[in-house]
Amino acid sequence: MAKQKTVYSCTECGGQTLKWQGQCPHCQAWNTLVETIAEKSVSRFSPVSETGQVQNLSTIEAREEPRYPTGIDELDRVLGGGMVQGGVVLLGGDPGIGKSTLLLQALSFMSAQHSVLYVSGEESAQQVALRAKRLALDVQSVDLYAEIQLEKIQAVLAERKPSVAVIDSIQTVYSEALQSAPGSVAQVRECAAQLTRLAKSSGTCIILVGHVTKEGALAGPRVLEHMVDTVLYFEGDMHSSFRMVRAFKNRFGAVNELGVFSMSEKGLREVKNPSALFLSHHDTQVPGSCIMVTQEGTRPLLVEIQALVDEARSPSPRRLCVGLEQNRLAMLLAVLHRHAGIPCYDQDVFVNAVGGVKITEPGADLAVLLAVVSSLKNKPLAEKMIVIGEVGLAGEIRPVQRGQERLKEAAKLGFKQAIIPLANKPKQAIVGMNIIPVARIRDAVAQMH
Repeated sequence: MAKQKTVYSCTECGGQTLKWQGQCPHCQAWNTLVETIAEKSVSRFSPVSETGQVQNLSTIEAREEPRYPTGIDELDRVLGGGMVQGGVVLLGGDPGIGKSTLLLQALSFMSAQHSVLYVSGEESAQQVALRAKRLALDVQSVDLYAEIQLEKIQAVLAERKPSVAVIDSIQTVYSEALQSAPGSVAQVRECAAQLTRLAKSSGTCIILVGHVTKEGALAGPRVLEHMVDTVLYFEGDMHSSFRMVRAFKNRFGAVNELGVFSMSEKGLREVKNPSALFLSHHDTQVPGSCIMVTQEGTRPLLVEIQALVDEARSPSPRRLCVGLEQNRLAMLLAVLHRHAGIPCYDQDVFVNAVGGVKITEPGADLAVLLAVVSSLKNKPLAEKMIVIGEVGLAGEIRPVQRGQERLKEAAKLGFKQAIIPLANKPKQAIVGMNIIPVARIRDAVAQMH
């Protein structure tokens, strides 16, 4: 028997080489080439529509795509208003975080008005039924199909033509056109491509559940995220009951939207006021605590930033961040020393964003610095005060986006004072809110006295 020819495929970009290399020659990623069986070159794709014609863009009628509400407001917010006809959604997250639970709840609601199909590749029909019973869901109109072969799934989708179909998960599905094992780079890319073409041609909204690697990225080639219309990630600590769904890509809505859920015995429950999760309840103001307003998509969220500054016991002081970027903390401490005259080179500095939320925007800079100064001087900030602002290397306080919305959210939750960048000063006063605009880091620190 002739030996099968093998090639090496990149897990990041899907590129192929004949020999193993330490670095992928296509995307320059290191240690990403894995051995797979070479496939025969066979055309497996048919066009989505008839042969296209050149059209003038101005003559094409633009219309909003019809949406299917999922019945879960937080999920609809992240999706941009609901599922889109013919759209493909990729939902990734750690094992056991609640992906299948959330989708089963959504299908239970949508089955009242639309035809839905749940394709289970990881669990048997009995296991899915047991979960639905435990969650007390009405699944009278939910169709279930336990199968992992792509061709059979395609035949069922073409026959039943459901409005919404869930594939749980894409890493378990395999195609007979390929000889590699399920979950390999070639199989994941092939199955996702075929299902995406089916969704576009039939109008079925398909939701793909994806595994994540230990680094937190979706398993399989990076091209998987480029194929789909929407990429959602489940976030949250497994030891906490709170879960967050974030949109990293959305062709039909805003990116970086955040939906907040609470895990209970009856499944995932929406959290209507997520700001309450990220605020600690102290009897009195404590040193090292500062409240900021971060912007997650179109939603302003109040988050408590805590800092602990302690005398270093080693020649190299520690800089540790939870929920914030560690390299940015080192930069901010240098700015604090240079432009405000407050040194921390002999102090250990620990910074935490309460509630497990991850803050990536620079609008948290000023809140981090004031929390550090508060802990260093053992002096709490004023009660009912929020702080927003980006800090530049020259010591200036730079404006943040949607400053007016952040202030209104804070005022709605009862906050009375706000230290904000001078450029974000509102033209009209906000009722019940004392605005303190600052232009330099030295001016912000002076407000603490």
